[in-house]
Amino acid sequence: MISETALLESPALRSSVLDRTDVLDRVKALSLLPDGMHVTTAMVAAYFEVGTEAIKSLVKDHRAELEDSGYRLLTGEQLRSFKNLSGVQSRARSLALFPRRAVLNVAMLLRDSEVARQVRVYLLDMEYLARTQPVDNRAPAEADSLDARIDQRITHILGKTVVPMFNALIETSGEHRRELIALRAGVQRIEKRLQKHHFRLQRLESPHEDRPLAGVMAAMDAMNGREFEEHVATLLRRDGCSNVIVRGRGRDRGLDITALTADGRSLVVQCKRFAPHISITSPEVQKFAGAAKVLHTSEVALFVATCPFTRDALNIATESGITAVHRGLLEEWSAGTPLAVLQAR
Repeated sequence: MISETALLESPALRSSVLDRTDVLDRVKALSLLPDGMHVTTAMVAAYFEVGTEAIKSLVKDHRAELEDSGYRLLTGEQLRSFKNLSGVQSRARSLALFPRRAVLNVAMLLRDSEVARQVRVYLLDMEYLARTQPVDNRAPAEADSLDARIDQRITHILGKTVVPMFNALIETSGEHRRELIALRAGVQRIEKRLQKHHFRLQRLESPHEDRPLAGVMAAMDAMNGREFEEHVATLLRRDGCSNVIVRGRGRDRGLDITALTADGRSLVVQCKRFAPHISITSPEVQKFAGAAKVLHTSEVALFVATCPFTRDALNIATESGITAVHRGLLEEWSAGTPLAVLQAR
């Protein structure tokens, strides 16, 4: 089995598994640019939860390898053409682009990121299964069910049959007692490894099994402002809100949506569709709090954003009675989890 250390050290091994880009979304949803194919340096940093300088330094050290996996730096006419075709807005003189293969390549190189480590663990598990399992033409659900039963059967046989057999042999054997004890210990170690392997696969897969929408944040990142407001309005209606009105940015003193919750409380919403590397700051929350609580005397106020909030912004939101729907919470809400503050009291 390929080890994590070997993966970190060997360009040839990394190249051999670059097509397994599906593991990225199994660990964490990867947001893409409007072209649906690329991400920027800042978006790669946001995915791996590291600073942009860490990604830039990695690119500097492994430029040739990353270019082989699709990384490119656009300037001049290439950059202008890309902007025109993709709709990306940027005043920068250059733009670094990573396709999914290059992002996976980064995951196999980036040492100081827990997200990258999880990607490597999942990738190694999937690669091990692919190398050791025969070709399976059954339906995915049928194959997964059978694999689970096989894991349970092996563990059962080792724990309930093989180990007791060694116990009996040890009790009746004098000449080979030491060798049998060593063999029994080896079988028990294998049993524990199988259990850990099974539990690790369950842990890695379970957070994503209940998501009905694949790449839900990628879809929102591709929306324009009005589309995002309509998306939030749809979520409000799904959670039982009535009189949902999309007012649009700047038309009602900074409030984008007004509504009533299922139990009749007045509700106002501010929507911000920002890039994932940008954060909502405290002045923005303060401004919304004034409009929501003073001008409109609303009972429920949501600040919904496709990006994180700074710590100060979150503190002000809490003090002002504002519910900050940050990127992670928005993903859960969009994937079907009801927003707690909207539920009847």
